[in-house]
Amino acid sequence: MSISSSKLIILDRDGVINEDRDDYVKSSDEWIPLPGSLEAIALLNQAGYQIAVATNQSGLARGYFNINDLHAMHGKMDKLLKPLGGHIDSIFFCPHTDANACDCRKPLPGMMKEIALRYKKNQSATPLLGVPIVGDSLRDLQAGVALGASPHLVLTGKGSKTLDKGGLPEGTQIHADLMAFANALLQDKV
Repeated sequence: MSISSSKLIILDRDGVINEDRDDYVKSSDEWIPLPGSLEAIALLNQAGYQIAVATNQSGLARGYFNINDLHAMHGKMDKLLKPLGGHIDSIFFCPHTDANACDCRKPLPGMMKEIALRYKKNQSATPLLGVPIVGDSLRDLQAGVALGASPHLVLTGKGSKTLDKGGLPEGTQIHADLMAFANALLQDKV
């Protein structure tokens, strides 16, 4: 199904939707939603937005967890979203480390190209033009901006450190958390 760019939002996972951990989120027990993040996704869904998650998961390649553990984490997220009236439309993940030199590990745009192919069916150089990409790190934003996405930094997870380091893509909007992003986006559409 092809949708308009204004109805797709791309979210990073760790530090945006759930708590980030320096030792990696390795199980569904360790997957803990950030306050208000699931409610924000439900609010966006109810406003007609489709949500794609794009997440680096090098813990797979490092052997910290396996694909079944990753599916269990995402199953928990889905289960917690359902009673709120929310859902994730698709989850894209890179299982590699930097040493694998793949093109899907953010900040490279491989995952974003896959998202564009699924949702946009558009072969232009900027197929995600205007699509919000929400992340807590520079690499999250760089991956989306490479294909024209609109960058949004949340200050949860690594977001405050990312803001302090500077060097954000031009036009990056800053939000306290995912709910603040959702409220700002929906207010702009009124």
